[in-house]
Amino acid sequence: MAPARLIQHKKEALWFYSLISIGYDEVFNPGQYTDDMRDVSLVHADLHSRSLKVVDVGGGTGFTTVGIVRYVDPENVTILDQSPDQLKKARRKKALNGVTIMEGDAEDLPFPADTFDRYVSAGSIEYWPDPQRGIKEAYRVLNVGGVACMIGPVRPTFWLSRFFADMWMLFPTEEEYIEWFERAGFKDVKLNRIGPKWYRGARRHGLVIGCCVTGVKRESGDSPLKLGPKAEDVSKPVNPIVFLFRFLVGTICATYFFLVPIYMWIKDKIVPGGRPI
Repeated sequence: MAPARLIQHKKEALWFYSLISIGYDEVFNPGQYTDDMRDVSLVHADLHSRSLKVVDVGGGTGFTTVGIVRYVDPENVTILDQSPDQLKKARRKKALNGVTIMEGDAEDLPFPADTFDRYVSAGSIEYWPDPQRGIKEAYRVLNVGGVACMIGPVRPTFWLSRFFADMWMLFPTEEEYIEWFERAGFKDVKLNRIGPKWYRGARRHGLVIGCCVTGVKRESGDSPLKLGPKAEDVSKPVNPIVFLFRFLVGTICATYFFLVPIYMWIKDKIVPGGRPI
C-alpha cells in the first residue's frame, strides 16, 4: 500500500500545529526531541563561532534555536516557520531576544543565495511535500563552506508503527536522507543516529526525531540539481471534505507516536539493562 501521509501537506500541517502548539514544548518534545538530542545534533552543526550567520528552518517554537543561541549571537540567527501559532511561542522566549523571527516556506526560502554559514532544520522535513526541494533550498542559501544540519524522523520497520507513520507524515529512510543531500550538491554527507535515552538502541518503531544529517556546500551559487514545478501549490483551493479527512485521520494516527515513547519508557524501566528492548 502506498503511503497516505495525510499531514504531509502544507495546509494540513499548518492546522496540525495550530492544535499542538499549545503544549508543544511541554508535552511533545519531552517524549520525542529532548534537550540532550538537540545538543548532540548541534555539535554536528559545527557552531564554532558567535559570528556565524545561522537560519533555523521550520524552527517552530524555537526549541532548537534556544540551543543555537548558546553558541551564536542572537542577532546573527534567523528562525523561519510557516506556523504563526508556533512562532508566537518563539517570540515569548527571552533567550531568543534579538533573533529574527519570520514566517516562510522551507521549500521557497526568502533569502538570496550564499546568505548563511549554517542551515539547521529540526522536526520539519516530515511535513514537506517535496523534501528534495527543501534540501536544494538549504544548499542555495548557504555560503561556500557552509554546513546544513537536518534533524528528522527515521522510518519504522515494525509493521504497525510503519502503518501509522505512513498514514501520518514522511518518515524517510537513512538512505533517502543521504541521497537527497548528495543530489542537491552537498559533499561530506554524514548521518548520525540520535534518540531518547530510554530507547536503548531499539529503532524498529521508528523515531519522530531519530537522526541528524549534515553536508557541506563546496561551490558558490544555486544547487546543480534542476527540479520542475512544486509538488504542492498552496494557492490552489482545497476540497474542504478532503482537507477535513486528512487532518482528522492524520491527527489520530499521530497519537500513536505520542504513546510509543511512553511504552518505550516503561519497557526501559522493566527490562534489565543490557538486554534488547
